Amino acid sequence: MSVVEQYARAHIVTDAAVPLIDELEAVPVTLRYDPDRDPRAVGIKLPGAGAREWTFGRDLLEEGLRAPAGSGEVRVWPCGRVQAVVEFHSPEGVLVVQFERQALLRFLRRTYMAAAEPVIH
Repeated sequence: MSVVEQYARAHIVTDAAVPLIDELEAVPVTLRYDPDRDPRAVGIKLPGAGAREWTFGRDLLEEGLRAPAGSGEVRVWPCGRVQAVVEFHSPEGVLVVQFERQALLRFLRRTYMAAAEPVIH
């Protein structure tokens, strides 16, 4: 199965002691799905110093585009008609990442298409 990688622009707000990026600018974020690694998980890699890839359930992302979902480290919810928010909690602080909802929907569609690809031996 093939890896899906998509770039999206997002606004990031953090309460971390060291700012990772300029919170006023939209920044490139990498959305990643690797069905060979875990067919039920997606990843979001954030830019900046100490960049980290957050991995969580694909179903959480899908559910969170319709209604608030998640607890613990990752939470997702719709924000108006065209935005969605993914919130990450860690010992360093909280990151709130605001996306265009369409970018996340497009990414999810691509992950389901990749997961459905037949394996040829």
